[in-house]
Amino acid sequence: MDALLPRPRTVVAPGAVHVPGWLGPDAQRQLVEACRAWATGPVPMRHTRLPRGGVMSVRTVCLGWHWKPYAYTRTADDVNGAHVAPFPAWLAEWGRRAVADAYEDPAAGAAYAPDTALINFYDAAARMGMHQDKDERSPAPVVSLTVGDSCVFRFGNPETRTRPWTDVELLSGDLFVFGGESRFAYHGVPKVHPHTAPPALALSGRLNLTLRTTGLTD
Repeated sequence: MDALLPRPRTVVAPGAVHVPGWLGPDAQRQLVEACRAWATGPVPMRHTRLPRGGVMSVRTVCLGWHWKPYAYTRTADDVNGAHVAPFPAWLAEWGRRAVADAYEDPAAGAAYAPDTALINFYDAAARMGMHQDKDERSPAPVVSLTVGDSCVFRFGNPETRTRPWTDVELLSGDLFVFGGESRFAYHGVPKVHPHTAPPALALSGRLNLTLRTTGLTD
C-alpha cells in the first residue's frame, strides 16, 4: 500500500474500526522510547511460554497487570516474580482519545478506562496466530496501536478461527479499535513487512500496544 495515498477511516466490521495515521511522528517516537524503557523491567520483555509448551514468536512486556496464558496477575510469577510496571495515566488518556476518534463518539471515549497494556514486539520472523482476547472480565473495547514495521492484520469473526476474515494493512501510527459485536472476534498477524518502519524511529521491527480493561480489582 502506498502511504502517500489517502487512507480513510474504515469500519472493518461492526465495532471494529481502522484509523490510519492516528499517531503522528512525535507520538510514535515517544512510544518507541517508552517501550525501550519498559522492555528492560522490572519485568523484562520475553517470549511467552504457552501452557502446552510452545513459545510465542513475539516478545511481550506488560503494564498495569501481567498477562500470562491465560490470566492476569500483578506479579510476573512466570518470569521473575517482580511486580509489573504501572500503567501510565498518559497512556490511558491516549486510549480514551483513541476510542472517541475511532467511534466518533466523545462519550464512548470518556467512559473508556483501560488499566493494562500488552506490548508485543515483532521481528521479521514473528507471527501471531488467530486468537480471541478473552481473558478480561470487561467487554470494553481493545485499542491497538502499531509503531514501526507495517504488517498484515487479519481480523476475523467471533465464532471461528477460519473465514470469513478481512486482511488490513497496518502502517506505523495506525490505530485499530475493536469492541461491541467484534470484541471477541478472532484476529492475528500472519506477516510483518521488514524494513518498512519510518527511518526517524530507528526501529527494526513492529511494536504493537494493545490497551485493555481487565475488569479486575486488587
